[in-house]
Amino acid sequence: MSAAERVPRRPLRLAEAVADALRNRILNAEYADGAMLPKQEELVDEFGVSLPSVREALRSLETEGLITVMRGNVGGSIVHLPRPAKVGYMLGMVLQSRAATVDDMVHAMTLLQPLCARQCATRPDRKRAVVPTLSRTLAASEAAIDDAPEFARLSRILHEQIVQLSGNDTFIVLVGAVEQLWSAQVRTAKAGSELGEFAERATRDRSASEHRALLELITAGEADGAEAAARAHEAEPRRHGLVGRDQRIVAAPATPLDWR
Repeated sequence: MSAAERVPRRPLRLAEAVADALRNRILNAEYADGAMLPKQEELVDEFGVSLPSVREALRSLETEGLITVMRGNVGGSIVHLPRPAKVGYMLGMVLQSRAATVDDMVHAMTLLQPLCARQCATRPDRKRAVVPTLSRTLAASEAAIDDAPEFARLSRILHEQIVQLSGNDTFIVLVGAVEQLWSAQVRTAKAGSELGEFAERATRDRSASEHRALLELITAGEADGAEAAARAHEAEPRRHGLVGRDQRIVAAPATPLDWR
């Protein structure tokens, strides 16, 4: 144990100090996701505290979602690294408690996502790390243009990918949380109500064309153009059936996408 991790007797309570030390180790990736923390008896010896203090520390970490304490003969504490999807869920709970509306969230998204499109266009490795993924999703959406629900689903994925591939961790977590929360609202909507103007073929054709133009700007590294194109595209949120209804946000868990 490093000197910085030595448990102070005052002013922190012992359990809080142990929890702080273990939390820092987890967040600094000293334990891999799914790894086991040292056994409770080992933590007692390491930190020089009582078993009840260690147990209270582990309960705190479990409440935060950083570990799962397995009880019984095969007991132990399994590490869970924080996931961006959890941020979206927490954001949803906070906004739901404030009676925030879907329109309020979408307005914020229309201001933020174009910045992620700009970031994608400025990445020097965009032709390897950004363009292939966006191209596959765009091609799939164009192939599904006759299927309104599938086109809408793939368009949502494309928008989430623009955030996830921006290369900026803060954008990925914060703007990604908003994107995931919006996707969650779409998934939990009553059947058909989420389509809005996407039910019309002309709207889907226009959306696909705008997506294609945006991808070309990102590929060319035209940061100003990509941001402007994304902002113009996002400026018409009423294409979506959930916008304009004064509908409140529901904290539905967001299913994280596989970005590989």
